[in-house]
Amino acid sequence: MPTWNYVAVHAYGKAEVFSDAHRLRNLVSALTDRHEASRAKPWKVNDAPADYIDGMLKAIVGFALPIQRLEGKRKLSQNRNAADIAGVREGLAASPDMQDQALAHLMR
Repeated sequence: MPTWNYVAVHAYGKAEVFSDAHRLRNLVSALTDRHEASRAKPWKVNDAPADYIDGMLKAIVGFALPIQRLEGKRKLSQNRNAADIAGVREGLAASPDMQDQALAHLMR
């Protein structure tokens, strides 16, 4: 992909580290539910033995980034000629990569 096409969002805030078992379990459960949702038989954290999960949670350090400011930037071929823009847009749109296709959509 040409370097004259990008979309970026930067999140700023003060990172917070935590190791509270209850908070970690809630976070791991939410992440698991999200990533298992498309499976025919989604796995749940509660499917594992409690002592196993408790042991695994001790090896995890959680962190949060309460967002205080967002900064977005994009550059989508503004400094290129029409032929270059069309070629890049068509190439990205034809890609099997969903991010490439999304970028092509933004260029329209």
